[in-house]
Amino acid sequence: MQQFREAIERGRETGDVDGVVGLLAEDVVFRSPIVHAPYHGRAEVGLLLRAVVRVFDEFAFARELTGADGADHALVFRARIGDRDVEGCDFLHVDEHGLIDEFFVMVRPLSGAMALAEAMKRELASGADPR
Repeated sequence: MQQFREAIERGRETGDVDGVVGLLAEDVVFRSPIVHAPYHGRAEVGLLLRAVVRVFDEFAFARELTGADGADHALVFRARIGDRDVEGCDFLHVDEHGLIDEFFVMVRPLSGAMALAEAMKRELASGADPR
């Protein structure tokens, strides 16, 4: 997960998340804390990650937990969205090739999740090509 963490941190600094997208399996499934239906595939998830990099401020990982088999990881993070503090966790599973094939996020508090939903809605509706 060190590669993932470093790619996220680099992406936050540069706005370029290609390093993160390159760690995703082609058939990755992403479950958002905001919408009920999962996102499928590297291209669709990459689009979301590019938007997320722009809406989170002061993003930092606080700790990492790894399952006994080494395939499951939980990365606890803190960030801001506007005037709202957000805490969350990225839950990741890697396949036999070391690529992320399952990715879901949980955030708290509710006011932070609502701020995230509004910020993502604006970002995705802007129509700007996030790449």
